[in-house]
Amino acid sequence: MSESSRIPPFSNSPAQLDDMSWMRITADEVAPTPWRNGGGQTRELLAWPHVADWKVRISVADIDRDGPFSAYPGVDRWFGVLSGEGVIMRGRALKPNEGMVGFPGEDAPDCALIDGPTQDFNVMHRRDAGVFRLQPADRPLIPHGARWLGLFTQEGGLLIHGHRSVPLAPRTLAWCESPAAHSCVFDDGDQHGPAWWLVWSDT
Repeated sequence: MSESSRIPPFSNSPAQLDDMSWMRITADEVAPTPWRNGGGQTRELLAWPHVADWKVRISVADIDRDGPFSAYPGVDRWFGVLSGEGVIMRGRALKPNEGMVGFPGEDAPDCALIDGPTQDFNVMHRRDAGVFRLQPADRPLIPHGARWLGLFTQEGGLLIHGHRSVPLAPRTLAWCESPAAHSCVFDDGDQHGPAWWLVWSDT
């Protein structure tokens, strides 16, 4: 393989762009923003397409104490536990590797820690702005008609899109605008950590 065609290794520079137009950013690269109520902090990985007028917003949060979610009218939300002992939400225990839970942003449900702080993955989508879907990355995906495609991985691995490969560090969000309709596969090297495809389209 020539130097010009080799996929560059991951390094700690924010929002890297590789030669197949996949951007990458890790949670460790983002300074946390403390919550006003003192209950935790958030690392915003992406607000797409613009911070001031986003359709999709993706973040990693540290929850330090019990409290309700903030209300976001007109927004659909997804929440999953990445590490820690888990939380109780709507009477249900949510723990790492148990998938994502969706709920309307208007609901603002209570969230209680089971046994100490947790780190969690959060996704928000404006309900009147296109169509969004989220699914586990344990199966290949072909992004037919997608305007935006993302992948979040807790443990890291290798993203394969068509004939190209993109290495991902732990707690990385990778995304691509107007992705080619080639098969996308995520190989986590048998680490079995949480990973999700995120897909946005106009209709």
